[in-house]
Formats: sequence, structure tokens, C-alpha cells
Amino acid sequence: MVTERKGAPMTRLDGRVAIVTGAGRGIGRSVALLLAARGASVVVNDLGAALDGSGTDASPAQQVVKEITEAGGQAAASGADIADHGAAEGLIRGAIEDFGRLDIVVNVAGILRDRMIFNMAEQEWDDVIRVHLKGTFNTSKFAAAHWRSLREESAQNRIINFTSVSGLHGAPGQPNYAAAKMGIVGLTMSCANALARYGVTANAISPGAATRMTASVPDERRRGGLPGDSDERSPDNVAPIVAYLASERSGWITGRVIHSSGYEVSLYSNPQPVSRIVGTSAWDVDALAAQVERSFGPLLRGQG
Repeated sequence: MVTERKGAPMTRLDGRVAIVTGAGRGIGRSVALLLAARGASVVVNDLGAALDGSGTDASPAQQVVKEITEAGGQAAASGADIADHGAAEGLIRGAIEDFGRLDIVVNVAGILRDRMIFNMAEQEWDDVIRVHLKGTFNTSKFAAAHWRSLREESAQNRIINFTSVSGLHGAPGQPNYAAAKMGIVGLTMSCANALARYGVTANAISPGAATRMTASVPDERRRGGLPGDSDERSPDNVAPIVAYLASERSGWITGRVIHSSGYEVSLYSNPQPVSRIVGTSAWDVDALAAQVERSFGPLLRGQG
């Protein structure tokens, strides 16, 4: 169970209802436990699949619900496959029926099918895109449709998606995962721009923690340690920034990507031009090549 630090300012979530996907294990579990500890009612969604997306198991979600309720919180389990459009709609509708409202959607669920681009099968690409990108779209769509129907500009609704350094920095052995995670960044920014008028903010978290996913990464490509290596690598350390974004205090930071790893939280810059060349007429290829090398070359070479 995620514990609260005594004496800290209270960013409470009392009366708020959250859905957390992929909440049966790892980071999703830590997020669900902390949101509940802060007062939210939580729908613990997890298909219970293996890391590659195969199989189902209701017990991980049910175990998290048990932990929450035994600690005095409110929670319900869901085994909905968020990559299925209709199932995702049912997940959103079920949360509203069970708890009377919906304030927060946290999209953590994901799978891995790692392969170099030249070896990747079409199905390995499709499966990862389906769970990560389509799944995030599905839950966001139906939550957004509900919030739009309420027409509450003063509402404090939250979409919190999970991206990855795999996409932000381009992991070579994860082209499907990297593409899905960068797609989620674009989706998040689009939602932030489109849904503000309905009282909705959207952010993306890039996490760093020891989970089933990181344990599957070969040693030569690993950015951090194995599960259990240290408290700093615990998934619990990612949950606090999610709890803050889920609160009514965080509306000012919408549309941004935040990295959380260990005891560090970082704000990523949004994409913007770093250098421009402007001609006076249509470019000749050779003239353009010279200008690109003269203007952009020193910047990029200086980056290493």
C-alpha cells in the first residue's frame, strides 16, 4: 500500500472518481492505491494479461480492490479490454453507474512485443498499437463525450496518459511501442486543446520504474535496474505526480509531458523550432543544402 507522508500539504481527491487502466500490477497498481488513499473512488481496470497481451486473469484487479477496501477506500474491479471500442465505452459507463460520476481517467495499460524494425511481424506492430494507442483513444473518447454532454466549463476533469522514453528518445528495439507512445503524446496535446472548454485537462507521464516491462528489457538496453533493486526504482514513486495531476489544483499545467523516475520529476519541453532559414524565392536544392548545413549543422553537431 502506498503510504502518505505525515505533515505534507494535503492534495485531496475526496468525492472524485477515477478509472485507472492497467491497475492490477506495477505503476497502475501504485497509482490506483495512492488515488484511493487520497480519497478518490477508483475503478481498477486490468485485463490480467501476460506481458505480451495474451490470456486474462481477474485476480490482479480484484486484489488491488481488496487492498483499497480493506484500507477504508472505495473501489470496483473491471476486466474490460480497453482496446475494444465497445468494452471501453462500457468501462466509462460502468464507472458512472457505480459511483455516480467520473472525474479522472488514467491510461496506464500496455503490452510489449519487442523486435527490431526489420524483424517485426505485422501482428506484433498491430497488437502494440491496438492496446497502447487505440486503448488510450477509446477511454479518452468516451470520457470526453460524457464530459462534453455535461457542459460544465468550471469542471475539473482529467485525462492522464502514459507515454515513454522509448518514444521520446527512440528505443531501437521497440518501434511499435515507441510509435504508440509518441502517438499518445500527440493525442494528449490534441485532447488538451480540444477539451479545455469542457473543463478537461490532459497530460502525459513518462515513467521510469522497475516493472514487468523493464524486467523484460535485455541488460544491454536497460536504462535502470531490475524489480526490487532499490526503493528508488519502485513504481510507487511515479504515483505522486499522477495524484497531483488528478487533483483540482493542476489545471494550469495541461498539455504537457512530465517525466517521473525515482525521486526526480522533470518537465519536457513542447516541440518548437530551434532554427529557421527563410528564402526569398523557391529553393534551389544545392543552395538549400548549403544553408541547411551552415545553419543546422553547428546546432546538431554541438548536441553530440
